[in-house]
Amino acid sequence: MALSGLEIFKKLPKTNCKDCGFPTCLAFAMQLAAGKVELDKCPHVSEEAKSELEEASQPPILKVEIGNGDDAFVVGEENVLFRHDRTFVNQNAFAVNIDDSLSDGEIEKVIKKVNETEYERVGQILKVDAICINNKSKDAGKFKDIVKKVSSLTLKPLVLMSGDLQVLGDLAGELKDKKPLLHAATKENMDDFIKISKDTGCPIVVRGETFEDILSLTEKIRENGIKNAVIDIGKRDLKEDFFNQIILRTAAIKKKNRLFGYPTIVFPNEMAEDSLTEALIASIFVSKYGSIIVLSNAEAENIYPLLVYRQNIYTDPRQPMQVEQKIYEIGNPDENSPVLITTNFSLTYFIISGEIENSRVPCWLLVMDVEGQSVLTAWAAGKFIPELIAQYIKKSGIEEKVKTRKLIIPGYVAQLQGELEDELEEGWSIIVGPREAGEVPKFLKEYVS
Repeated sequence: MALSGLEIFKKLPKTNCKDCGFPTCLAFAMQLAAGKVELDKCPHVSEEAKSELEEASQPPILKVEIGNGDDAFVVGEENVLFRHDRTFVNQNAFAVNIDDSLSDGEIEKVIKKVNETEYERVGQILKVDAICINNKSKDAGKFKDIVKKVSSLTLKPLVLMSGDLQVLGDLAGELKDKKPLLHAATKENMDDFIKISKDTGCPIVVRGETFEDILSLTEKIRENGIKNAVIDIGKRDLKEDFFNQIILRTAAIKKKNRLFGYPTIVFPNEMAEDSLTEALIASIFVSKYGSIIVLSNAEAENIYPLLVYRQNIYTDPRQPMQVEQKIYEIGNPDENSPVLITTNFSLTYFIISGEIENSRVPCWLLVMDVEGQSVLTAWAAGKFIPELIAQYIKKSGIEEKVKTRKLIIPGYVAQLQGELEDELEEGWSIIVGPREAGEVPKFLKEYVS
């Protein structure tokens, strides 16, 4: 059971050394009880206290790592029900399902598609996270061969689904360095799954149709010291599974019920008859609250909207995505090329830089640090104003790169023109650019003609 802040405080050194980043041990204890920090932030806590406080120092939803190496992913560690309360921590993982009844050619095609599915958006790489292999044929030998084949064709983490404990145990032993997720432990086979997990270190899925099923299963794995577990609950029905996800997350975070405090896996691929409906169902579980979401395919029209939606949901609302403040060279500019300025909000930068590239006019793009805010927001907050812009221009080094003393500013802040010219002095003139990014290519072509 989770401890209160005062109970945790009694077990801390009580030195108020501030090494944890908080002014007092009591403040640290309160944050630890709320799941906002981890115990290792205190460098002076005794080993005895660490053991006693281990439960309290864990987030409401336990952390589970699937796979190994650069393609491994982490789910869990969540502390809130709603993104705007603070932030979600570890984004959902999308897994593409492969039935072992498929032919070798079909399997190779799916793996190739998954491996090649990669998009860059606002400086981040969006991709499929895992492959789920389902022993649909019930043929143990065939399943084993296909799992080995898939493992040889991809570095993506694997989710192995089979009712054959012998083959799951064999595969877990052979692939334990890759840490596949094993599906699924039930009331009937829990003892065998516990042994497999202890022997191999592989994470497991506990599967039940009711909350009572899940409680009995998670209680047993906790008694056996197994924490790397994922919950699969429900009957592959959208309404019921949606309800289950909310209850599990609420019970873990609001009621501090540790037996429900695990990541979950959901199967939209088994809830829909067509890809469009499947993608819609998957989008629901991105925010409510599927940790691993199994899809039937990685076709661009289905996966890309989900990847973008996930990116938006899992962006920390307190820390806007931002790029580095510096001079960006677009298209090999020279000393006579146009000079533009914008803010370091990632979306603003990538849209503007993309439109400049489309114009095929080499340019210098100055990106100013305004703590990741957009142009209008930064202007309203007093961060993108003539005085600060002029200071940045003078220290940026752009004057050493260009002969021209003309600066193109976004059209939405045209009112800065006169005052900015006064601040810059030394022959600088300010050109008001277009209000909309889509007008940039035409503007630049006319500007240099």
